[in-house]
Amino acid sequence: MEEITFRNAILTDLKRIVEIYNSTVASRMVTADVEEVSVESKQEWFAAHQPETRPLWVVENHDGQIIGWVSFTSFHQRAAYSGTVEVSIYLDESCRGKGYGKTILQYCIDNAGKFGVNNLVALIFLHNEPSLKLFRYFGFEDWGMLPDVAVLDGVERSLVILGKRIE
Repeated sequence: MEEITFRNAILTDLKRIVEIYNSTVASRMVTADVEEVSVESKQEWFAAHQPETRPLWVVENHDGQIIGWVSFTSFHQRAAYSGTVEVSIYLDESCRGKGYGKTILQYCIDNAGKFGVNNLVALIFLHNEPSLKLFRYFGFEDWGMLPDVAVLDGVERSLVILGKRIE
């Protein structure tokens, strides 16, 4: 695995962020979206990520190409939940299964405290074994299960809520 770098996403990165996201839709493993999304539809989502509190990082290879992205999203809008964020990691198809996820998730754990985060949560489909394995490798525990809450191509899918306390 080559070395990667992280930087705050800028608006001109949104097209690539959406491309990477859309590359996961057809698999029915990662997202509950059943059709690809547009750059325009993600504008508000992009604006909600602020580098000081809820970062959206792009992940670049040594050539400066964006190979993935990771975000901290508020778990809930109520103030008492401000220390808890959902972490989402998306990688270019050519970079999956090569160890990048471990580097990215370690970066999130190491930097969470800088953003006032003391709990990281991940919402992962029960049938997405690679992602479950990744998060459990870092000590994320099962904090909940939402059975059969999504229907993908006529198949009901369960959602696992994994969490990790950041000390």
